[in-house]
Amino acid sequence: MHTRFPMHIMTFDIEDWYHLLQHEETANEGQWSRCEPRIERNTQRILECLDEAHVKATFFCLGWVARNHPLIIKAIHAAGHEIGSHSDKHQLVNQQTQTQFREDLLRSIRSLEDLTGQKIRAYRAPGFSITRHSIWAFSVLAENGIEWDSSIFAARHSHGGLPTFASNVPTIIEHESVRIKEFPVVPGRLLLGQISFSGGGYFRILPYPVVQRLMRRSDYVKAYFHPRNFDPDQPLVPRLSPQRILKSYAGLRSSLRKFKALLKEFSFVSIGQQDDRLGKSTDVRAESTRPPIT
Repeated sequence: MHTRFPMHIMTFDIEDWYHLLQHEETANEGQWSRCEPRIERNTQRILECLDEAHVKATFFCLGWVARNHPLIIKAIHAAGHEIGSHSDKHQLVNQQTQTQFREDLLRSIRSLEDLTGQKIRAYRAPGFSITRHSIWAFSVLAENGIEWDSSIFAARHSHGGLPTFASNVPTIIEHESVRIKEFPVVPGRLLLGQISFSGGGYFRILPYPVVQRLMRRSDYVKAYFHPRNFDPDQPLVPRLSPQRILKSYAGLRSSLRKFKALLKEFSFVSIGQQDDRLGKSTDVRAESTRPPIT
């Protein structure tokens, strides 16, 4: 899909501060149960900011969160936001078999649909971990009712990423006999190269004027945040490397202020709202990527 009007999409991954990938201290739910839960207060903070800005967003939620903190999912749903799956137990797609991935996906969908009574149409892989080695995931997603995917990070990423992804706007992916709409994360460009300014550590670390400048230059932006991104008082995960401490904790004191400024200055919609706009606009030209990953 290609468009001549700007697209600003707001998304969140609903997981707690200890849901870090590829770290042995936080690898499974037995370890999670020993950690202080902070997800309810942090998600409520996000909901208050969105309500104040009159913004609807897409919330990619863990099935595990739905079962262990159902009030969070109900609060997101009651506020009129869109709920998608962020997997069941926050495992990397590219480290699973197709059978494991299908079972994890279906359990997350069932847990979320049981709480909301609505069909789950959107999915984002933990760590943007659908890569060229796990392209089969698109078929599994489509076969199980997912219409919108947001798992592609069109740059290098510590857990996945696809620097060779062929589109810098929402794209229809065709794989085998299925079609699925991909809403990728696309980095912005500065003089020194690409930078993923619209979420995660870069958003927290970058001065707001830099984020502001990149937003204004980009026709398509998919923002992505986690509840822990706005919690400066969260505990330190044990035995993190200095690099991961920087990535996970830098900029927490100013991140909420910057987030509120972003919501005030720019208009955002959910994936579903943007898909409706694309479908109704005469400025949209559908495109397909075959194969989606090169």
